[in-house]
Amino acid sequence: MTLHFSEQGEQEFQSILGRYPEDHRRAALLPTLHLAQREFGYVSLEAMEYVASRLSLPTSKVLHVATFYTMYNKRPVGRYHLQVCKSISCAVMGAYGLLEYLEARLEVERGETTGDGLFTLSEAECLAACDKGPMLQCNEDYTGCLGARREDGTWPEVDALLDSLRAGRGVPVQG
Repeated sequence: MTLHFSEQGEQEFQSILGRYPEDHRRAALLPTLHLAQREFGYVSLEAMEYVASRLSLPTSKVLHVATFYTMYNKRPVGRYHLQVCKSISCAVMGAYGLLEYLEARLEVERGETTGDGLFTLSEAECLAACDKGPMLQCNEDYTGCLGARREDGTWPEVDALLDSLRAGRGVPVQG
């Protein structure tokens, strides 16, 4: 299978290129990798080779950048990629408890995808929302503070989020 951007993706790629001088096309690498991830679902080796060819860069350069940054998924993820920030502020606010709760509810471990392909659970480094910890990002959406685990071991806000996602309603709007 040969990868190609969709018509809309190609227009976005041309817009990205237009932001940078022709002799500095390597500066377009990060946004082009984001585009590739949106277009192809994740940044496979084939996607990295495609991006390299489109930007006239060595594949090794694209590989080094794509594997350095954790925001690029190097393997398929579920329809909903749940990333829990584990940096210090979120850890203090209960991130590891949230991860454990999600593992139990989804019946997966960190880094795994549910059997139905709906959810992938990952740890994330700082999501830059230290005032809202523990931060959970669902795909590109921040969920904000999901409250705290109750004494009975439940986390109602997390349950509501998972129910909404399973029903296809997406991330509930935060009030």
